[in-house]
Amino acid sequence: MSDILISAKELAATLNDPRLCLLDASVELAAPQFDGDYRVQSGHAGWLAEHIRGARHADLLSDLAAADAPFSFALPKAQLALDALQKLGVQDDSLIVIYDRSDGFWAARLWWMLRSLGIDAAVLDGGLRAWIAAGFALQRGESTEARNGTLSVPAQYRDGFWIDRDGVENVVAGKADGTLVCALSAALFDGSAITRYARRGHIPGSRNLSARSLFDDDGCYQRGTALDEALAGLRQAEPPLLLYCGGGISAAALALALTLAGETRVAIYDGSLQEWAAEPALPLTTGAAPA
Repeated sequence: MSDILISAKELAATLNDPRLCLLDASVELAAPQFDGDYRVQSGHAGWLAEHIRGARHADLLSDLAAADAPFSFALPKAQLALDALQKLGVQDDSLIVIYDRSDGFWAARLWWMLRSLGIDAAVLDGGLRAWIAAGFALQRGESTEARNGTLSVPAQYRDGFWIDRDGVENVVAGKADGTLVCALSAALFDGSAITRYARRGHIPGSRNLSARSLFDDDGCYQRGTALDEALAGLRQAEPPLLLYCGGGISAAALALALTLAGETRVAIYDGSLQEWAAEPALPLTTGAAPA
């Protein structure tokens, strides 16, 4: 097991460890049928239908999000995040493993949140699909009630992990350093595909690297030379790398891949296009990134 990823086989061997805190971070986000078609719901029902033994549903849509924000999955205040994690049974000595039903994108989001709070966690490489493919069993229905955990980490996010809209505006205006990177597909980046957000396109000056291109056919992260080659262009860009997507989810998967490759100069724009595209005064552009 690396510090960041754990295989299905490694998780199965750890399943009876009393320190294990297994979290299912799944969210249901429907594919858009037309521009602005944004439909999202909690993954709790899917968790009830099937989950790895002992897993609890960590709800990124409600319990682990800021309820008063104008966009989904907004970073909650640090104390609220810690309260939600403790309610899930997370403790200082927990071995936290996060997975989801979507190859690990939602898990990466929760992993990045925990990392920014100074809490170590691992992501199940390949998500629930990898667990099922390995032949391991699933449970259904409610789990036994977890005892509240106790976390002693400070109730504050560490500097350098997140950037807000004002910070992105400063980069676009040339008032701050950094390279904006859109982690969505090339078709969403260039505006040729239907978008679930208010307008098509990308933030001016952005590079594009689809987070999904960093996974193999089994939904696991690429490793070694393949990963280094995929990330080579970004690692030569002006730091910090400021990642965004639609809602800070694909961006988190890209952040995890960059962390795997040893890159530390990374921040995520929390509001991403859900916030940026909703404000008509903020610029968006279409077309491919410069060669």
